[in-house]
Amino acid sequence: MIGAVKEKPPPGEAPALPASQRLDAWLDVACLFKTRSAAAKACENGKVGVNGARAKAHKLVHAGDGVEVELEAGRRRIVRVAGVSEHSVARAAARALYVDLTPPPSPEEIEARRYERLSRPVHGGKPDARQRRTLRRLKGR
Repeated sequence: MIGAVKEKPPPGEAPALPASQRLDAWLDVACLFKTRSAAAKACENGKVGVNGARAKAHKLVHAGDGVEVELEAGRRRIVRVAGVSEHSVARAAARALYVDLTPPPSPEEIEARRYERLSRPVHGGKPDARQRRTLRRLKGR
């Protein structure tokens, strides 16, 4: 309705929390992505699923929904929506909006991440002597 005025709660009573929220906005508020546009882009590219199905950015999420986010290098983050918030909140408070169900990484995944981190140049240039020795040791040479 055009021009409708929201009713204010009586004094001393907390305002009612929204029952649902757009997926891209929730991913941003919950600090799973840095910006809402990055969350929308991930949804557009099929990197985000809700309750086992790929989801668009406009999908509404409710408390209890399962959200799966595909990260870089094929890693996945699995969370369950615990609540929604209309406004951005601090990172510590944002963690209360979801329950992290992601299984801990296997020892092989930890080693692969370590190898990947060491094989990347630090400042965009070639590896220094220490990094080259570490890489040779990791490769078994």
